[in-house]
Amino acid sequence: MSTRKKSVISRASPHTIKKFEIIEEYIKSWAQKLMLNDSCNGLVFIDCMCNCGVYTDDNGKTVNGTAVRVSEVLLEVARTYTDKMVYIYLNDKDAKRVDELEKHLPQNERNYQIVTSRLDAHDLLKTIGTQLYETGHLHYFLLYDPYDATINWEALLPFFRNWGEVMINHMVSDPVRAITSAKKKTTKEKYENTYLEDFEKLVPYGSDKKAYEARVEKIIYSLKGARRYYVSAFPFYNTQNSLVYNLIHCTSNKEGFKLYKKSAWKVFGAQSSTKHSVENRQLSFDFYVEIAEEKDESCLHVIDIAKYLQRSFRGRKQVPLDEMWELLDNHPIFPSEGFRNEIKNDLTSLFGAKIEQIVNPDTGKKETVISFSQ
Repeated sequence: MSTRKKSVISRASPHTIKKFEIIEEYIKSWAQKLMLNDSCNGLVFIDCMCNCGVYTDDNGKTVNGTAVRVSEVLLEVARTYTDKMVYIYLNDKDAKRVDELEKHLPQNERNYQIVTSRLDAHDLLKTIGTQLYETGHLHYFLLYDPYDATINWEALLPFFRNWGEVMINHMVSDPVRAITSAKKKTTKEKYENTYLEDFEKLVPYGSDKKAYEARVEKIIYSLKGARRYYVSAFPFYNTQNSLVYNLIHCTSNKEGFKLYKKSAWKVFGAQSSTKHSVENRQLSFDFYVEIAEEKDESCLHVIDIAKYLQRSFRGRKQVPLDEMWELLDNHPIFPSEGFRNEIKNDLTSLFGAKIEQIVNPDTGKKETVISFSQ
């Protein structure tokens, strides 16, 4: 009796494809910004759990995954900035997945090198992590994308402490669904290692996803050292509007923090997640007031950014626009770039704010200011 050979190419759900798109969108801009910096001699991208590089969507169409998308993006970057190096490390412990991946990757060039491996992800990271302190002006981006709620903080620690960025896929749906019924010792240890807490203390979290999210963020801040650090997380929902995971971006670079927020909102279509939520929320001010108390924090829209700014600056006259954008610069979710015209439109049409140009009495130069109503 013959057995059907199992394909290494799996199906990618819509929210997974959005994840590919966000990472690709971010890496495009991240690479350009860094290559223009004289202190950057090259880029290192690491995907330590890369899978096979290609998937099929719900219609059976082939879709490139993160590893292939980023490899193609960074090849163009390497060809543009020929005096700087690009290194790409792609790893999966499943050798068959890597065999398939290698069929879809670009060829190496003088200043563009892809290294594939078939190791345990954490063994790879421990090897690379020990080299970080000697690499000088290379800028790192580490993608840590496990298939369940498994996070090895020891392996990640050097990447938090050095110049670079870490993106973690926190599979929060795993503990929400299974922690209260976990019986096996290995399962309990997985949760203990991920959340750095005794299992008995984690069980009361139950299905409270915010508790797991807060715990992971607390761990990240405890590992980042003394420097200032920026963390932004965006949730991904399936077609039934159930939370699957959070894609967490960690960096000491404020520009990277701003860029990730802009990339996520762009790919999500001017909202903060893949969740299907209330449509046509901007029909009128009266309509907005009626639904204001029903705002869904898991899926925010541009109108929610405008509301946040109105609340923050209520009653203030002639606020420089730069001050308003700076407030958004530091917000963990709201982007300060990419949606400025839409934000200003909502502030004026829905909240009665007034935008005008004045001459700054101190500098004698024209500047744009906004006045907020009570």
